[in-house]
Amino acid sequence: MPVVVLIGPPGSGKSTVGELLAERLGVGFRDTDLDAEQVAGKPISDIFVEDGEEAFRALEAAAVRTALAEHAGVLALGGGSILDAATRELLAGHTVVYLKVGLDHAIKRVGLASARPLLVLNPRSQMRKLMEERRPLYEGLAVLTVVTDDLEAPEVVDQIQADLTGGPEAHTDPKRAAE
Repeated sequence: MPVVVLIGPPGSGKSTVGELLAERLGVGFRDTDLDAEQVAGKPISDIFVEDGEEAFRALEAAAVRTALAEHAGVLALGGGSILDAATRELLAGHTVVYLKVGLDHAIKRVGLASARPLLVLNPRSQMRKLMEERRPLYEGLAVLTVVTDDLEAPEVVDQIQADLTGGPEAHTDPKRAAE
């Protein structure tokens, strides 16, 4: 069972933070997007173009299912993996951390000329739509939420570690604290 599962939209820092967090915790890191690419033998953008989004989502769901069963370290899920109801069910009982990012910060990190398949046409508008549609799912799955805007990856990791240990530096998203 993974120590931590990271979720969030593109540009939230799942891969960067995940690698650093795994290093700090002395565990392995795994990214289900990379797993899906490995199984398909091609990049995600090619899977979308050549096989379609539905084929990618099936690969993604299988990658998440396998990783949740096999991986005992830090796991980063693709931004859209939470759209799958079975994946959401599998995440119950896991330490799920939502890396929340604002639109402007996500766009800066991803870039407007992104090769990400769902952001090809009008990337800013598409990113806003994706974030708005997925936010309730991310929030519903999260045990912890860390707002990554204006933070460097080591600071995000510090906050995750503080939340996990319940230390005095524990960070909470103000919206979640009000719940």
